Amino acid sequence: MATYNLKINGKDQQVDVSASTPLLWVLRDHFQLVGTKFGCGIAQCGACTIHIEGIAVRSCQLPVSAVGEQKITTIEGLSENGDHPVQKAWIEHDVPQCGYCQAGQIMSATSLLNQNPNPSDIEIDEAMNGNICRCGTYTRIKKAIKTAANSK
Repeated sequence: MATYNLKINGKDQQVDVSASTPLLWVLRDHFQLVGTKFGCGIAQCGACTIHIEGIAVRSCQLPVSAVGEQKITTIEGLSENGDHPVQKAWIEHDVPQCGYCQAGQIMSATSLLNQNPNPSDIEIDEAMNGNICRCGTYTRIKKAIKTAANSK
């Protein structure tokens, strides 16, 4: 066990865990940030996507020891009231069905728009590749991303 000082959603947090503990489980089990979901456990589905320094990262395979002093943002830290432009666009386009993948989808879309405020269809497809939605809402996801891009 080791002590890790983490910056999560703008707050300094401390946790004692094994160096190999995936960040996903630190977030969910130690800080009750359960918006980040466990999906596949092998970083292939995107349900566990968070931001490290604004970049979309799969947290299920990222050991807490690799984070260092980098800033972590979860879906809970994206906005206080669910009023981030991407979240608002998700609602406008009625994206969620079961909702399980949505936090990861939103975090990937937000990272894309932070890096590229006006992405093409191809750039959206590339950035969102690997974020799996079992309900098949991909068309609405793309529309929501375009709406969010236009609202900035």
